[in-house]
Amino acid sequence: MNDGRTDEQLKSQSRDISRSAKAIEQSSAAVADNLDRRTILAADRTLLAAERTYAAWVRTGLAGLAGGIGATAVSRDVLPRLVGKVSGTVLVLFAAFCFVAAVWREMSGTARLKHPDIRPMPKALLVPISIFLLLVSVAALVGIWSS
Repeated sequence: MNDGRTDEQLKSQSRDISRSAKAIEQSSAAVADNLDRRTILAADRTLLAAERTYAAWVRTGLAGLAGGIGATAVSRDVLPRLVGKVSGTVLVLFAAFCFVAAVWREMSGTARLKHPDIRPMPKALLVPISIFLLLVSVAALVGIWSS
């Protein structure tokens, strides 16, 4: 009789171990899925941070461009003309630098994951926009020095 109970106990323990192994297997699969999802979300955050950095460079460049034009216009009757032109030129050149730096930083940014949840801004769009903003800066410089 003792042998019968021992066999039953062994079978019961074997079933318990089997259930436990399946539970651990499912748990480890859930952890792996969670880590994969976290990696994708981290890549999305990195991508969005890079795009915010690009936007910050462009925003700073636009502020410098407006400041250069404004400094030239405001100082026209207050300071000698050369002072207004030089300060406006420095600000517009700073704006041009920001437009170039924006594209350079975006193009030489971090490596992208193959399957992020969000799509990045097309790089083919960034270069023409920055070239246009550089042309606006050149036009502002011509305007500053021709007046």
